[in-house]
Parts: sequence; C-alpha cells; structure tokens
Amino acid sequence: MKAWEREYNWKKTAFPSLDTEEKENNWMEYLENGNLSDERLYKDWESFVPGSLAPCHLVVAAIQSMDNRGYDVSEAEELIDIGLKAAKKKDPVLLQQITARIYYLLNNAPRNKNSSYWKYKHYQTWEDIEGEVDFPDCESYNVYSDDFADKIKAGWVAQLIGGALGTQIEGYNTDNIRKIFGEVREYLRKPETYNDDITYELAFLETFVEKGYSITSEDIAYKWLAFITDGYSAEETALCNLRRGLMPPQSGIQNNYFSDWIGSQMRTAIHGMVAPGNPRLAAKLAVYDSVISHSNNGMIGGMFNAILVSLCFTESDIRKVVEKTVYLMPYKSQYYEVVRNTLNICKSSKDWEEAWGLCQERLKEYHWIHAYPNAAAEIVALWFGNGDFDETAYIIAMEGEDVDCNAGPILNALAIIIGLEGISKSWIEPLGNIIKTFMRKMDKFTIDSLVEKTITAVRHHSEKLLC
Repeated sequence: MKAWEREYNWKKTAFPSLDTEEKENNWMEYLENGNLSDERLYKDWESFVPGSLAPCHLVVAAIQSMDNRGYDVSEAEELIDIGLKAAKKKDPVLLQQITARIYYLLNNAPRNKNSSYWKYKHYQTWEDIEGEVDFPDCESYNVYSDDFADKIKAGWVAQLIGGALGTQIEGYNTDNIRKIFGEVREYLRKPETYNDDITYELAFLETFVEKGYSITSEDIAYKWLAFITDGYSAEETALCNLRRGLMPPQSGIQNNYFSDWIGSQMRTAIHGMVAPGNPRLAAKLAVYDSVISHSNNGMIGGMFNAILVSLCFTESDIRKVVEKTVYLMPYKSQYYEVVRNTLNICKSSKDWEEAWGLCQERLKEYHWIHAYPNAAAEIVALWFGNGDFDETAYIIAMEGEDVDCNAGPILNALAIIIGLEGISKSWIEPLGNIIKTFMRKMDKFTIDSLVEKTITAVRHHSEKLLC
C-alpha cells in the first residue's frame, strides 16, 4: 500500500471526539520535552562522568576539538564565558541561543592556515588506508585450539578488569589521582561492569555472529540502533545521524566535532580477538566499525587497538607488539606521528613517569577524551609494564586521562599473552561472573557466555579467515 493511501484511510476512519473536557494537560508533553531539552543542554555545558564524577564541558570541548582539527574557532571561543554564565544561572533562553550560535560558528569555521593539522594526510575509509600500510603476512593460528579459547577468556576478563578499574578514576591527571588515592594498585571500590565501552563491542559481536567476516559498516550500525540506547560525544552524534538515516561514513562525519576522539580506540579490542594473528583483517574490521562514529585520526585509533590485540595471539613480547603496532599506522597521518614520538620517548626515558610527563606536555592542547593522549598513555603503560599485569594496570591507572578506555584494551592484549595465570586473583575474584550493561535486550549476562559466544562465532566463520 502506498503511503498516501494509508494516510487517506486513517483520515477517512478518524472521527472528532464528543468529549467536552479541557485538553490543556494534553499539551504538557510539549512542555516536558522542552524542559528535558534544557536539562540536556545544561549537561552539555557541565556534567560529571558517572563512574568517577570527573567534570566534562562538552560544548567547550567541541570548540577545543575543532581547534585541534585545524579550524579557526576564535569567534566561538569568545562566547564561552557567556555560555558558562548562562548555564550556571540555568538561563535556557540565553543558553539555547548561545549554544546554537557556537555550533553554527563551528560548522562554518574557516581553516586555520597556521595549524599543523593540514600538513598530514586525512583518511576516511579502509580504501584510503590499505594501500599505504605494509601489513605483514598473517600468521597461521589454530582457532580450534585450547590455546585460542584460553586467550579469549583471558582477554575478556582482563578487559573487564581494566574497565572496572578505570571507570573509578577516569578524567583526572596523575598528580591529582596521587593526591587523593596515593598509588593505585588495586580496585578503589567494588568493581562494576557498567560503562559505555563494552556496549559497542557487544553490538559488533552480535553482528559478527550473523555476518562473519563479510560484515559491513551498515550491518554494525543497525545493531547500534537495535541495542544501544544513548552515547556521548562522537557516539551520541553518530546515533542521532543514524536515526535520521545517515549511514556510515556520513554518520561519523556530519556535525561531528569529536571525530578524532577516543570512541573508536576504546572499542576495537574485539576486532583483534576475531582476527588472531591477522593484523590486516583486524584493522579492516576496526575501520568498518570506526567509521560509524569517527573519521581520520579517530578511525586510525580504532585500528591501533585492533592490531595490538591481534598480534598478541602470535607474539610473546609485549614491547615487540607495541613497536609493530606503531609502525602499522598510516605513516602520513598525524596519529602515526603521535604514537611514533611516544614510542621514541619511552625508549629514551628512565621510567614511566619521565616518559608520561614528556607526553603530557606535548599533548596538553588535547582533551582527556581525545585519541592522542590516550594512545600515548597506552604505549607508556605497556612499555614500562613490560609484560607484568600488576605494573601495567598500575601505570595506566596513574596516568589518568580516559583510564577505562585505555586499561580495557591494553590489559586485554597483555592477558592474551600471559594468560589468566598471569593475573592475580585479587583482580579476578571481585569481578565475579556477571556483566551488566544499559543495552536493550542485553542488560545482564555472564562472562562465560560472552567468552563462549566469541569463540563459537570465530570458529563458525573461520573458513573465511584469510590464513
């Protein structure tokens, strides 16, 4: 039936109500929606991360991010103080206008000709990348082995450990973490699995179960719509775009001020897990996922952790894994320069604090949710942790920044090498076996079932592995 026919029939069968009661209350929904819009906007100007209560100022961060991306944001910056005052006074009349004006200025910002951002090549798709990276031949790996099953379990458990540890302290710097908690070498409270990191990996896994290695960005995007209720920064923008029918890669580009942030980097350990010893395939899958919400350096950040995890199935030295991963980044990208410089700093520094201090100074213009400082934190922690789970967890916690997004992937990678036997029971036992999320249809399940689903899916589709 045509759409017009449906509407015609609905009108034809609709009759006025004889009810003479006032209908004023029927309009209250509009008022409530307006109030919700105002409250959402107040939070965009100042909110607090659920797990750690670190402050976030998303509108200001959007301006910062566009500055990082090489645009002249000086006009938008002039409105920050006005917006902050309006938010503090809870003045929705002024704040709605100021915020819209800021976004208009960002959407139409001219390039800053003095920004170094424009000297690097920009990437948007897998095709942009694959011809520039000299991926090694994949190493044959038996996904039917007990070794594979053990590594998958170790990886997932360690990732959940990292997420639980990091959620408690994300958004702060080293000095302030130390002032409040001293040296963080254990959970600071009972661990929990609620965060926005694993949700996207679960959506990918559900897609992979059905589609295997023939998966597309659109396939994954539809699972986002099915299971993920809300997002933050780049992911929130992507979900809004998807709901309006903008599919990848446009969903990660349109009105997205945060496309170089950490969202892809945080969620791509799973792509390495389903492509063991095959960094090219891991990178490809990660890019297909990443472009839903990110582009360019944010997308490359997704590649980074996917490759890192993939290599850990066939390599036993975590420092070698880090080096190989760094040199598999597109060499004309700014992301590559950041991770290469970080690696060089690690090699010339006496300890993690010296290395991290130098990285912090180099990257101080970037938000704590941006991909760059967090990629640097990962490299420093893995390099100076040097295969020791406790030490790596300690360093990644003490570095601060977006700790859960960093600790999850790198502890996953390390655990694939060292196994569950390399992880203290003091990390594993408090975690339990239950995962809770805010996803539709997947709000509660066991770690064991997640492990089994991953193993079964890879084995089921293994005939299409490239080696």
